[in-house]
Amino acid sequence: MHIHILGVCGTFMAGIAAIAREAGHTVTGSDANAWPPMSTQLEALGITVMQGYEPSHLQPAPDMVVVGNVVTRGNAAMEYVLNEGLPYTSGPQWLAEHVLQGRHVLAVAGTHGKTTTSALLAWLLEHAGLEPGFLVGGVPQNFGISARLGTSRYFVIEADEYDTAFFDKRSKFVHYRPRTVILNNLEYDHADIFPDLAAIERQFHHLVRTVPGRGRIVVNGADRNLSRVLEQGCWSERVSFDDDAGWQAAGEPQAFELRVGGKSAGFVHSPLAGRHNQSNTLAAFAAAHHVGVPVGTLIEGLAGFRSVKRRLEKIGEAGGISVYDDFAHHPTAIATTVDALRRAGQGRVLAVLEPRSNTMRLGAHAHELANSLKDADLCFVYARPDLKWDAGKALAAVGERLQVAADLDALIDAIVAASMPGDRVLVMSNGDFGGIHHKLLARLQQG
Repeated sequence: MHIHILGVCGTFMAGIAAIAREAGHTVTGSDANAWPPMSTQLEALGITVMQGYEPSHLQPAPDMVVVGNVVTRGNAAMEYVLNEGLPYTSGPQWLAEHVLQGRHVLAVAGTHGKTTTSALLAWLLEHAGLEPGFLVGGVPQNFGISARLGTSRYFVIEADEYDTAFFDKRSKFVHYRPRTVILNNLEYDHADIFPDLAAIERQFHHLVRTVPGRGRIVVNGADRNLSRVLEQGCWSERVSFDDDAGWQAAGEPQAFELRVGGKSAGFVHSPLAGRHNQSNTLAAFAAAHHVGVPVGTLIEGLAGFRSVKRRLEKIGEAGGISVYDDFAHHPTAIATTVDALRRAGQGRVLAVLEPRSNTMRLGAHAHELANSLKDADLCFVYARPDLKWDAGKALAAVGERLQVAADLDALIDAIVAASMPGDRVLVMSNGDFGGIHHKLLARLQQG
């Protein structure tokens, strides 16, 4: 079967492409933009990616068009699909019908930590010999690819609350029908499609409704917003983490005692920095334990976890200055990432931020950004031309530590001028940020 994917370079759709290719289908795709790691993954798989959305990309007609949620009415390729009556479906629906049916799905939902937690969960099952399939919104470095079919009945999926497609406004995760689900945390996000937090909570409860009575919901016991979700109804086994009743960590993020139900279950050495990753670990442990992985095997597996590309990933070093890349694009994620890097070593932390997500560009979190950057020694913010708010004004509370630039080269100049040996430059964006990481390293190398 020939499958053509519209929006193939998105993290989720690139995973669909990888799985469809592994299943033996001929896969092609169209997209307006592409950047690593998904662009390099598709290239390595031999999947042809066509620039833009031209009707000619669909000639001759594929057997199925899989439509990403980046595609809207008015898109030339989509209009052609509709006018010609070509068969089409969404990515989540295709996955549900062709991959997830009949499998034990372990889904990871939450505003933050989905990618790292799902990658860790997949690795813990792999380490235990369970050979799971998975689809993660990034590239787990233990596997080198964002998605695979797997050989067992287990499938781990990053469960996103964003809408499915222009013709299906339900959250993606309602398609997955998990037997094990992690609810990591819940905050307001996706201001382009959700009017308020209550609307997101309702979607999370739709997910809860799909979990069978014999299934397990692993929930952050310290998150009041998730408590409200479960107060709407819960029909499954509930296991908590980050509270006294469930899975708990006593100690620093990278060295702590694991406690389950108030009893010691072992001592953990973790390769992951930050309190947020300690919580992610507890959630992954509780989910993997649900499918029979012993605690000792979980602790052993964690030690071999190599995290995910673009999650506090060190890109390089020049002139004694290290450059890190992270996907953080929400105030809470920004704050926890800065804190994690600060705790992980010595030297100043220079935070470099591109407010790129739809929510960020609309300004829904503008008033929270200054506080999220409070632990950075210096802050550099790219005032994109499509920002709907004044970055300098919104971030005035940062004070003299802040520099805002509307030009990328000017931003790089400011970072180079301010940096010194021993500094750690943390670049945060949910896009490629104009290739700033390598441009910055090249400038730093020049001295």
